[in-house]
Amino acid sequence: MLIERIYDEDLAQASYFIGCQAKGEAIVVDPRRDIAVYENLAAANGMKIVAVTETHIHADFLSGTRELAAATGATAYVSGEGGVDWQYGFDAERLNDGDTVALGNITIKALHTPGHTPEHLSFLITDGAFADTPGYLLSGDFVFSGDLGRPDLLDEAAGGVDTRFEGAKQLFASLRDKFLTLPDHVQVHPGHGAGSACGKALGAIPSSTVGYERLYSWWGPYLAANDEQGFIDELLDGQPDAHAYFARMKRENREGPAVMGERAPLTELANADVAKDLAADKVIFVDTRANAQVHEGTVTGSVNIPAGKSTASFGAWVVDPEKDKAPLVLLAPNQASAMEMWDHLVRVGIDKVAGYVTGLEGLPISAPRLIQPEELEGFESAMVLDVRNKTEHAAGHIPGSYQLSGGRVMWHLDELPAEGTIVSYCQSGVRNSVAASALRRAGYDVVELDGSYAAWAAKEQSARQQAAEPVPAS
Repeated sequence: MLIERIYDEDLAQASYFIGCQAKGEAIVVDPRRDIAVYENLAAANGMKIVAVTETHIHADFLSGTRELAAATGATAYVSGEGGVDWQYGFDAERLNDGDTVALGNITIKALHTPGHTPEHLSFLITDGAFADTPGYLLSGDFVFSGDLGRPDLLDEAAGGVDTRFEGAKQLFASLRDKFLTLPDHVQVHPGHGAGSACGKALGAIPSSTVGYERLYSWWGPYLAANDEQGFIDELLDGQPDAHAYFARMKRENREGPAVMGERAPLTELANADVAKDLAADKVIFVDTRANAQVHEGTVTGSVNIPAGKSTASFGAWVVDPEKDKAPLVLLAPNQASAMEMWDHLVRVGIDKVAGYVTGLEGLPISAPRLIQPEELEGFESAMVLDVRNKTEHAAGHIPGSYQLSGGRVMWHLDELPAEGTIVSYCQSGVRNSVAASALRRAGYDVVELDGSYAAWAAKEQSARQQAAEPVPAS
């Protein structure tokens, strides 16, 4: 048996390729939409992808189940659990608790493990060539290394009302009745790692075991004592902000994400043509550079989506394909870099990219306004906006600032002043540059705090130290 973990650092998301060498068949669990990585794995191992499935209706990325099934002819399987309100809206084979999919000697058994979502499945894997009992659990967003899937996302992202409490109860029951009944040696392979917003304290370790989580997880003592209320209170306390785009992911994943098919390579565009399209508001320009470079000058009206680790999530913060119908133009050094960025964007359903440019020559340029920390106290602003998470704000913030996380700000413009200047900040300036660029594009007068909260806090610390120093005797 072959198990390969395909990890997306951008969204802290894991998908799995499971293959039977003897039969040359494979199944992919929780695929993303840029599917070449799975096709390449199958080719490298002489296998055919015959099945594709997912653990639940995802909120943080757009599923590639339909995309991969269409490209390979594989049978798509989705959960049939969760009741009528949580049924998928596209054609696929339904899996219910106890159903199995066989690949040669390998058996993949579906376990209904609700809590994070009502329809959630985990997959118990038995390698019949070596054992007649399960050895692996693909736990999706049920059990992570050191944490559990949050049960409040249906409230936060799908319009639910107090569903978190029932979800937390279901999670307790799923742990008690399903997870803790498994042998301690069963390896646990979760759907996310550290950095994901699907939990509050996910570990960076790629896998765990049932026995390890039983002994050392935060929730183990609550299950051992059968303390359901204590478990619920601890689970729901301190969950991070949910990004607003999660609601769109939920809807599209339930209905069935659009199948893109093979995408033609992006072409380099002439700057003169892009300038004309910008003037006519026919395209959205994406500056993919770091915030320090953007601050030196960027395309007027552009959004800053830095290339690298968080391209997909930052992109979904500031581009809503349901409202923003114009295609993107990417700033990229070459075609390969532009294609890589596009791969990240399609993971959150941002599919329309017109092409790329390699420089800014001939395009309308302006420099974002900055303010230094020492200037803030006397600066007249309509709002000081903290775009960090609520937990970061609670741990320390600029007095009088208003917290609205970067992943939510463009969906809550009614909370911002209609007139006047907004001074915005995050922790170091990266997230702030992303959010501020989108607000400027939307017509707000935004000044970024240079160095953000870290610079302001350092200034305050220095002032306190100077005030505490004894005055030298004359």
